[in-house]
Amino acid sequence: MNRLDPFFEPRGVIVAGASAHPGKFGFVTLHNILSCGYAGRVFPVSLEGGDVLGVRVATSVDDVPDGAADLVFVCTPPSANVELLAACAQRGVKAAFVATAGYGEAGPDGERAQGELVAAARRHGMLLAGPNGQGVVSTPASLCAQIVAPYPPAGRIGIVSQSGNLMSSFLNLSIDSGVGVSRAVSAGNAAAITVPDYLEYLADDPATEVTLAYVESVGDGRTFYDSARHTTARQPLVVLQGGSTSGGRRAAASHTGSLASDARVFAGMCRQAGIARAETVEEAFDAAATFATAPLPAGPGVVVVTTVGGWGVLTADAVTRSDLTLLELPADLLAALDERLPPRWSRNNPIDLAGTETRDTVTDVLDLVARHDAVHAVVFLGVGIQSNEAMMMRDGPYFPDHGLGRVVEFHERQDARYAASAAAISAATGKPILVATELAVTARDNPGPRAVREAGHYCAPSATRAVRALEHLWHHARHRRRVEAA
Repeated sequence: MNRLDPFFEPRGVIVAGASAHPGKFGFVTLHNILSCGYAGRVFPVSLEGGDVLGVRVATSVDDVPDGAADLVFVCTPPSANVELLAACAQRGVKAAFVATAGYGEAGPDGERAQGELVAAARRHGMLLAGPNGQGVVSTPASLCAQIVAPYPPAGRIGIVSQSGNLMSSFLNLSIDSGVGVSRAVSAGNAAAITVPDYLEYLADDPATEVTLAYVESVGDGRTFYDSARHTTARQPLVVLQGGSTSGGRRAAASHTGSLASDARVFAGMCRQAGIARAETVEEAFDAAATFATAPLPAGPGVVVVTTVGGWGVLTADAVTRSDLTLLELPADLLAALDERLPPRWSRNNPIDLAGTETRDTVTDVLDLVARHDAVHAVVFLGVGIQSNEAMMMRDGPYFPDHGLGRVVEFHERQDARYAASAAAISAATGKPILVATELAVTARDNPGPRAVREAGHYCAPSATRAVRALEHLWHHARHRRRVEAA
């Protein structure tokens, strides 16, 4: 058994502090575990007893069968928790997730209580997560043991966060984008189990292909660096750091009791360890979602394919400002495109189709470009634009007469074909083809971005964000190449 499996693959879960009040953490946690399909046994415990959500509530941990639960989720006050851990250890419980606040983040008294809690866990041989944590999610086990929503779709992104709110942000973005999560954990004050411990677990987890972390303090810098190196030798690691300014550092100290790390030192450590360091929540998730759904590029050469010009110009700017290369179209590729496209096309990179595409133009161009040896990655712009017009036609007063029914169906079918083709060509060539459109967030039911999601890919909300994510992919590919050559 992996050391942290009791958190992510528990045989059973005790909810200590279960409550019949829908506004209390003990109720919410029990509700979330029962509602999301967890197949293990669940044991609510509180001094009041009774029934909650149709489940009998035990008045003592002593009523839980010996060895039936690996994990206790703690929603009880700090004054009760040292004794609680002792009782749980007697029943064979291996791990405790402590959601209760009022510990190290709450001043000297809280620090003393936190020390006593850590000592109790060590004395009884129990793993201790938190305190002051939001919870743990494990989609392979259908486990949602946390004090707030949401529960994400299953996928390949592992999340560890020193902030429960940031964990929620990443889970919300997973739901919105359709790019799923394997495991997620809020480290809270990380009094015993630290972020590096979770990194080590996720790096070796068969269900996880990329790790996404939010950190405010790395504590032992050498341990964090070593764990990050262990991770990046196996899979991508995306890190978002909080507390990089004086105001943020003060907020971090009152949030989890952390002393945020120096931003410049942290940035240098990320470069050495091969970490994809993000500046914003959106950039962090963009990178993780792209890592989880696209192959790594073999080089920096990018070709932009766009149905109209303006998007291509801004994307060319973004590529040029990055460590990627806006590839000059090779002569043979230029000649092949000339044979397939009308004279109005740009004859340059970006490949601007100038609104001249017919039924198969986009698919043919994407395939031709991606199969060229000089091309390492493609950014495709324009998916969904026809369906956007189709939506106006559907909602207007003339539909379905005047031929609108037929043209609407054609537009929607075309956009779905373009998106599906991009995914299929990426799989066939082993090259990333990133699709970007603001319709991914402004019109989620548009057949274009919807088909991207249905193909298991990430539809970036803008070309600039897609280019930044692609840059992270290239940096990691280059890092892995160095690691393998060492």
